[in-house]
Amino acid sequence: MIKHREQRVGILVDVSNMYHSAKNLYKRKTNFKEILVKAVAGRKLIRATAYAIRTESKDEMPFTDALAEQGFEVKLKDLQIFAGGAKKADWDVGIAIDAIKLADKLDVIVLVSGDGDYLPLVSYLQNNKGCLVEVMAFRKTCSSRLIEEADDFIDLGSDKKFLIYNR
Repeated sequence: MIKHREQRVGILVDVSNMYHSAKNLYKRKTNFKEILVKAVAGRKLIRATAYAIRTESKDEMPFTDALAEQGFEVKLKDLQIFAGGAKKADWDVGIAIDAIKLADKLDVIVLVSGDGDYLPLVSYLQNNKGCLVEVMAFRKTCSSRLIEEADDFIDLGSDKKFLIYNR
């Protein structure tokens, strides 16, 4: 896919999806700074938002502060803990709403997630808003349909720079 300097780009990162994929596949952490650089690809960055989860202990604060320092607007949602002990925290609807709200101001939306739940969003953005949709994710944990529907796919597992190695 041709990427040119005048394209207005919005980047929406499902932090939890990327964190767990890197941890489960490679026993590593995700290098969000490198993802941002690759996603922008020399184009006009309009908005880069990282969607993360806030825990009761607030242990994630140094991490979310680092994301903000790297250039991300960080949106936090509280972790929900149900009576039986089940935990739930996802940003699927929030990311979809933000993508739709931003679409009229963007040429390209980069979705950093491998979650197949975003298929209707990708289709809507392409067919109703005229946006190109690029997906960045680890191929091994990414929905194959999401890869097929995206205008471009970048496999974060294909380059070690997208992972943080213990020094």
